[in-house]
Amino acid sequence: MFTDTHAHLNRLDLEKYQGDIRQALQAAKDANVQRIMAIMCELDEYDAIYETINTKIHGLTLGMSVGVHPCEDIAMLKSATVETLVEMANQPHVWAIGETGLDYYWSTENSIEQKASFARHIHASQHLKKPIIVHTREAKHDTLDLLKAEKAEHGIIHCFTEDYETAKKALDLGFYISLSGIVTFKNATELQAVAKKLPKDRILIETDSPYLAPVPKRGKSNEPAFVPYVADFLAKHYDMPVDEFAHLTHQNFDALLHQYA
Repeated sequence: MFTDTHAHLNRLDLEKYQGDIRQALQAAKDANVQRIMAIMCELDEYDAIYETINTKIHGLTLGMSVGVHPCEDIAMLKSATVETLVEMANQPHVWAIGETGLDYYWSTENSIEQKASFARHIHASQHLKKPIIVHTREAKHDTLDLLKAEKAEHGIIHCFTEDYETAKKALDLGFYISLSGIVTFKNATELQAVAKKLPKDRILIETDSPYLAPVPKRGKSNEPAFVPYVADFLAKHYDMPVDEFAHLTHQNFDALLHQYA
C-alpha cells in the first residue's frame, strides 16, 4: 500500500501509454500504489491537475497541492497571494500547499521574491491547517531560518538531499522528511547515511516524477509506478520487510494530513 507523496502528474511522459494518463495511473495501482499527491508548480496548472485527479481508478486515491515553485518567474511568485492560495486550496481534494520554498541553484537574484512567496505559502498553510511542501536547493540555511521565523510546524521537506544537521532541525520544527529515487543512487552514500538516522515515524517516500527515476529505472522518465523501488531500497536499508515499510510510510502520510484533526 504505497503512497507517492510527490508526483507531477500533469508533466508525466505518457508516450509508452499512448498519451493516456489513465494507463499510467492504472500501472501505479498495479504496482500496489494506493495513493498519489499531484503537485502544482504554477497556479495555471490547477485545471489540468484537477482533471487528472478526478480520473477514476478503483483502489487508487488521488489528491493535489496548490502552490508556486520557487524557480518560477517573479510575476508568478507574486501571483501567489495568501488570499489566492487559500481560495484555491480550500477544497477537500487539495491536501497541501506547495510546492514552495527556496532554490538558489541557478541564481540568488530573486531571493527576496522567493522568500516573500515562501512566507505567503506558509501563512496559507497555517490558515487552512494543511501541510506545506518545501523545496530547498542550495538554500538550506535560509529555508530553515524562514520556517522557524514564520513558526511553520506542519509539512514535508520534499526530495531531501541535505545533511543530518539540516534534517534534525527540520524534524525539530515538526516536519516530515520525504526521500526520492536519489537515495537509491550508488553515489548517494551520504544521503543513505542520513536516512539511516531518521526517525521512522517521520519518513515519507516520493517519486518527484517525471524526474529522478530510482535504480533500476534511473535514466528513464519517472512515474508513480516506480515508487515501490524507493520503498524497497529503504526497507532493505532499514532491515525491515518492504510491506511493513510501505504501511509505515502510508500511515505517516495519514498522520501528516490529519495532524490537526
